[in-house]
Amino acid sequence: MIKVAIIGAGAISNAHIKGYLQFPDRCEIVALSDIYSEKAEKTAKDFNLNADIYSDYHEMLNRPDIDLVSVCTPPYTHAEIAIAFLNAGKNVLVEKPMASSIEECDAMNRAQEQSGKILSIVSQNRFTDPMMKLKAILDTKLMGPIVHTQVDSFWWRGYCYYDLWWRGTYEKEGGGCTLNHAVHHIDIFHWMNGMPSEVTAVTSNTSHDNAEVEDLSVAIFRYPNGSLAQITSSVVHHGEEQQLIFQGKNARVSVPWKVSASKSKENGFPEKDEELEAKLHSTYEQLPDLEYTSHTAQINDILSAIEGKKQVLVDGKQGRQTLELITAIYQSASTGQTVKLPLHEDSPFYTRDGVLKNATHFYEKKNHVINFSENVITTGGKYE
Repeated sequence: MIKVAIIGAGAISNAHIKGYLQFPDRCEIVALSDIYSEKAEKTAKDFNLNADIYSDYHEMLNRPDIDLVSVCTPPYTHAEIAIAFLNAGKNVLVEKPMASSIEECDAMNRAQEQSGKILSIVSQNRFTDPMMKLKAILDTKLMGPIVHTQVDSFWWRGYCYYDLWWRGTYEKEGGGCTLNHAVHHIDIFHWMNGMPSEVTAVTSNTSHDNAEVEDLSVAIFRYPNGSLAQITSSVVHHGEEQQLIFQGKNARVSVPWKVSASKSKENGFPEKDEELEAKLHSTYEQLPDLEYTSHTAQINDILSAIEGKKQVLVDGKQGRQTLELITAIYQSASTGQTVKLPLHEDSPFYTRDGVLKNATHFYEKKNHVINFSENVITTGGKYE
């Protein structure tokens, strides 16, 4: 039986708890921590957990019965908490984004290597039927080489969203929609299409003058073979339509699922390649649905890894790559220059201090709300 501790009793912890409760024969939640102990106590009561409550996670480090820790705290705390538990011999599942800086990601990965324990980064949108099936289709190479990718990470958040005490500042949240919302799609983007070689980006704050950070960004990535990708990150898009479109030389596929294939007429104009469209669609339809999805599926993934059945799908190295792309967007937008990848220690945005010093600050944070009464959140995946 894998014994689990949850660090942070905010809204996202509910998704973790519900996931663990799907596997009562494999794991048990034995501890819950939050700096506001009353929140942890309420969460334990709401889920009928027989768990010890802590206001300081340090008190849990020496508990020999804890095997796995879910870190559900604000991003600026991720590295410190994850490293502490890895050094204490615990496996760690960290909410997105992995950390506040590439430097912190590197420190977390070193702690993982030294401890020999598992470090996995939450990327629950990978663990959905549309994304898994699209990845499988791309892996068939039926589309030919990818020439253009379009990622629309569209969300909408009201003005008061950034009133919560830790949101809206580079110090505590680490960034705006590019880091904390588009992280899902940027993770999927590089998982499906590999890492690009450079990025040119712009950011803006159009609707939230109570936050330092951006609420809209547009980035263009270039690959060594000339392929281009465009990623729009937003919390100002009504309807929150989200999509990833991959244009190959032979065909186009996307989430939400759509396939289109063209072949050239004698004069160069297109005509439908019905045979390839049918083959791609048939291949997609034959792919099985997942047994579990979203956070539950990722929790099943790390439980299986601890049980020795597999490697985690999303490890710390992949988590670092996602943050590297996001950091490159901030660096390009803030400096007005194209940024070459990969990023190393000489990047002015490599450290958290570097981000705080160099990132564009749009406004000063005005309001500080400790908690909202409404604790229901959305976690993406509107692929209709």
